[in-house]
Amino acid sequence: MSQATDTTVREDGVIESVSGPVVTARDLDAKMNDVVYVGDEGLMGEVIEIEGNITTIQVYEETSGVSPGEPVESTGAPLSVDLGPGMLDTIYDGVQRPLEVLEEKMGSAFLDRGVDAPGIDLGRTWEFEPEVEEGDDVETGDVVGTVPETASIDHKVMVPPDSEGGEVVAIESGNFTVEETVAELDSGEEIQMRQEWPVRQERPTVDKQTPTEPLTSGQRILDGLFPLAKGGTAAIPGPFGSGKTVTQQSLAKFADADIVVYIGCGERGNEMTEVIDDFPELPDPQTGNPLMDRTCLIANTSNMPVAARESCVYTGITIAEYYRDMGYDVALMADSTSRWAEAMREISSRLEEMPGEEGYPAYLAARLSAFYERAGYFENINGTEGSISVIGAVSPPGGDFSEPVTQNTLRIVKTFWALDSDLAERRHFPAINWNDSYSLYRDQLDPWFAENVADDWAEQRQWAIDTLDEDGELQEVVQLVGKDALPEDQQLTLEVARYLKEAWLQQNALHEVDRYCPPEKTYRILGAIKTFNDEAFDALDAGVPVDEITDIDALPRLNRIGTTPDDEADDFVDDIESDMTEQLRSLY
Repeated sequence: MSQATDTTVREDGVIESVSGPVVTARDLDAKMNDVVYVGDEGLMGEVIEIEGNITTIQVYEETSGVSPGEPVESTGAPLSVDLGPGMLDTIYDGVQRPLEVLEEKMGSAFLDRGVDAPGIDLGRTWEFEPEVEEGDDVETGDVVGTVPETASIDHKVMVPPDSEGGEVVAIESGNFTVEETVAELDSGEEIQMRQEWPVRQERPTVDKQTPTEPLTSGQRILDGLFPLAKGGTAAIPGPFGSGKTVTQQSLAKFADADIVVYIGCGERGNEMTEVIDDFPELPDPQTGNPLMDRTCLIANTSNMPVAARESCVYTGITIAEYYRDMGYDVALMADSTSRWAEAMREISSRLEEMPGEEGYPAYLAARLSAFYERAGYFENINGTEGSISVIGAVSPPGGDFSEPVTQNTLRIVKTFWALDSDLAERRHFPAINWNDSYSLYRDQLDPWFAENVADDWAEQRQWAIDTLDEDGELQEVVQLVGKDALPEDQQLTLEVARYLKEAWLQQNALHEVDRYCPPEKTYRILGAIKTFNDEAFDALDAGVPVDEITDIDALPRLNRIGTTPDDEADDFVDDIESDMTEQLRSLY
């Protein structure tokens, strides 16, 4: 967390009352959303309501022991983040305090209240390489140089959005701290690597465009049936234990985004610990470098103060926008937006606002919309193009998708991956229900899949959808009369659908090969099942009994395609298709 460096922190108010994270102060000279320091310990907070002489503040730390009469200091600046090299491979709390730095300060993992640290290391030097020369004119957002932030990512030093631009009169390569001047303009303005930006304010762009390229995830059910566009929005609702966090972690690991911002918003501490422990050890499938080289983690667990949970999603989306401005594709994971909404509900109730449905504030839908609308595929002010894809997990109580957070999210996002506890109990993972899920990006992404994977991608997918739909209807009949009572063609449809579910939609996140499936392999697996379908129905039409059709030796090998190494998959599928065709045709 940072605030404008040219403002003076001053004591100009006293605490009137304390109610959990909500503190009221009198005689405080402050504006809405200003950062303040509360009490003798200087607890960080933010102004959320002003009524006459009384100012209401949400405090980002535990307020036990704070009492009326203690001082309140205003900074005169809104909650902002430090933007610059050093954010990747870093773990922050909800207001961008680097947890590792705070741990060093405290000497333990248990942090004292009132402790603070800059969001980026102000003393570290970075190797700056100019991209412009003296005499060049630069405007807002233009890249003046690059810094190798990690082995995977070059950090682009940009002219700040609030700059007037001008002619470069001094610039040179060398090692600089983030607060030292790397370029000087004829207006006297000095460009530094470090920027500050209010978290609740969108960074400017030229245009928001229609995304036409998928964010490939390596998950067959997502890429194959419910694709997400780069710059798109998705929700993953599901009950406890259905796999929301695992799905998001798989996306963070394998999605083809340049940058990953992972926000643990109010989740269990053991889950965040797993992320923090695993990500530094994982090799990036794109570069082979550690995955953390292109990842920024924001850890705000369920035992952390509720107000910081409310701000952590804004901190994350602002960092994502900054890298988008450099022309990168960013994937932001918010796990989960339900905990964020619960934080809003608690603060709203302490403010005694009129509650909406189930006690959530009346502005719940507006806040969700404002967050998801910051996603998109953008033309940036410096002429580059970048995207932010937002994937938000939703944790409806008892798996009830009719509750307010899920319903309001549904109205906003264009991709819906519905997790199903019944599938999870049957150990079918990812436990995404293919009947309840949908993607509104299919039509605009089909040309990309047709050009880069296969001409008939859309036709193959539609066949799979139709087969699964028919299977869903037949399963209801099977529950009543049993499978053997069905006509043979319907029995064969059930068998084809079984292989669709087991060999194609089911995927082992713990298997070294099967945890990631490229789109080309996803297509080949589906094509192999389609080949079996076509040849099997030809055999059935020729009078071959369905039991003989489903008993051929080649058929069980369909389940092994997913675990076959990618470079061997094409030959393996060719052999299976050849064997299935030969064995089925030999039956008639």
